[in-house]
Amino acid sequence: MPDRFTSGMQFSALAKDGVRREVKLEEFWPHKDFLVMKFQGIDSISDAERLIGSELQIPAVERAQLASGWNYVSDLEGCTVFDGALEVGKVADVEFGAGEAPLLVVKSGASSYEIPFAEAYLKRVDLKGKRIDMLLPDGLLEVNGPLTPEEKAQQTKQ
Repeated sequence: MPDRFTSGMQFSALAKDGVRREVKLEEFWPHKDFLVMKFQGIDSISDAERLIGSELQIPAVERAQLASGWNYVSDLEGCTVFDGALEVGKVADVEFGAGEAPLLVVKSGASSYEIPFAEAYLKRVDLKGKRIDMLLPDGLLEVNGPLTPEEKAQQTKQ
């Protein structure tokens, strides 16, 4: 991973509140299982804390070429997910940290599904065609589906 970065690289730091800030990589070094990055003009811990949770972005033309089977999150967003012949919906977001596989947040009308982007379920990714073909386990969409009125009533009683 460190070979993807060079001193002087420009990034956009997109904060969770949507505020974007341009930053320039001054230096970087490995620390345990992480990569520490020092940005120009960010000279104190309080300055750096303002970047916590920000997504570092680079222009698409500067992205590193990924190995076969790997995809950029920005390429997955907007893809239509299919479970066999069933159109599930479009990828609205990708979430990390809930398990080994990232979760595709798939929206279809008022429904929203969290689908593991796991190799075991993946048949094909066609980024040019904006299509992700999967073979999901029986019941996965029902477990992730919106609550029925009866289920909502049951939850409010508890």
